[in-house]
Amino acid sequence: MTEAEARLRVMVVDDHPMWRDAVERDLAAAGLDMVAVAATGREAVARYPAARPDVVVLDLQIPEPDGVAVTAAVVAEDPSARVLILSASGEPGDVLAAVKAGATGYLVKSASREELLDAVRRTAAGDPVFTPGLAGLVLGEFQRISGAPAPAPDPGEPSLTDRETEVLRLVAKGLSYRQIAERLVLSHRTVQNHVQNTLRKLHMHNRVELTRYAIERGLDE
Repeated sequence: MTEAEARLRVMVVDDHPMWRDAVERDLAAAGLDMVAVAATGREAVARYPAARPDVVVLDLQIPEPDGVAVTAAVVAEDPSARVLILSASGEPGDVLAAVKAGATGYLVKSASREELLDAVRRTAAGDPVFTPGLAGLVLGEFQRISGAPAPAPDPGEPSLTDRETEVLRLVAKGLSYRQIAERLVLSHRTVQNHVQNTLRKLHMHNRVELTRYAIERGLDE
């Protein structure tokens, strides 16, 4: 565990006390800073502004507002917010609703402790994280939404460098920062910098938006 990981601030939202306590205990034991917990959507929305976690680990089925509404409210409050859904449901409708609301990742509750820790850390880094099988579902939906031919380049659109475009192409394929770094023989930090520069140029806030942008332009092929 690196010093940066040890400083990760996490908020856990779940209405089942035993499950919420277990997740909080596992993350705290790994050295993460547990800054808030909540049992309802109302509590989550109220506590988020003061807690300012790096990652919100959020159940979908919680007392109103539900996890999708909480995700939308948190992202509206802070567009750079990272929300990792941790749900018993792997239904396509639930996954897509959460992602469209602004969730960075989606993990089912059958995931192991190690998978959860990895997902939280990757979510904090801006990686879209999904339980195996769900990533293809999300990318497929983006492709369906953008079924029209790739739009012609906008003369006013910021130009990306060749390297930024190369990184963006791999982001669209669902690769993690570490996988991209290995593929391009770059450092993890360099890949992060390229992604952040691209986000800034395109006025976007997270990798989910970036993935949609890339797919709309056919960069995932």
